[in-house]
Amino acid sequence: MLAKRIIPCLDVKNGQTVKGINFENLRYAGDPVELAKKYSQQGADELVFLDITATNEKRKTIVELVERVAKNVFIPFTVGGGINSIEDIRAILQAGADKVSINSAAVKNPELINECVNYFGSQCIVIAIDAKKIGNSYKVHINAGKKDTGIDLIDWAKEVEKRGAGEILLTSMDFDGTQKGFDIEMNKLVSKAVKIPTIASGGAGADSKHFRDVFEKTEVDAALAASIFHFDTLPICTLKKDLENFGITTRKIK
Repeated sequence: MLAKRIIPCLDVKNGQTVKGINFENLRYAGDPVELAKKYSQQGADELVFLDITATNEKRKTIVELVERVAKNVFIPFTVGGGINSIEDIRAILQAGADKVSINSAAVKNPELINECVNYFGSQCIVIAIDAKKIGNSYKVHINAGKKDTGIDLIDWAKEVEKRGAGEILLTSMDFDGTQKGFDIEMNKLVSKAVKIPTIASGGAGADSKHFRDVFEKTEVDAALAASIFHFDTLPICTLKKDLENFGITTRKIK
């Protein structure tokens, strides 16, 4: 079995890390640079930085802050938020990121995925998908979850893969911030439908069994969390030890 990855996420607004529930009621969670340093030292496998209001505010990701974070981490670093073009991606990668995450812009213009993959390579392009259960199926949402596109989640995941994306960052809007565990049903559907790596996001709580369940019951390659790491309710080193005890292989802490 390939080692499963544990990924902290920095949701950033106005230069500060924030966290909410179901994409609403955001609260301050710490300085992004200091948190990034902490996670790099604690043994995180990767780090995700999302400028969560960039799209709705129609502005670019804060490149200067990306540079400061990149200088303080020694693990793969993915940046998303307000990325709409080849030029945006070039600026983010030059600032020190290893990968970029594209969400709303890819839904509005799917051809952008092909263009970015052809220019930078699949390994650099992560497609973030925010989904919510509507009736009996999951629908893709954009603009920080504020707009229901009506697009079927599985159809979009397959299209993203076909267009060459290297990875999918899948967030359950229904489970986001609830700390009740990951959306097993949704993650199972997507991770079985595509062959590219899937990162589960939304719902992780302080119980390591939440991570065990998503790794054992679905085919996701990584699990992402925010609150439990920001507020030290479940340190990464503790989580990895628990997962090893559950028989789940993780990357060793150096």
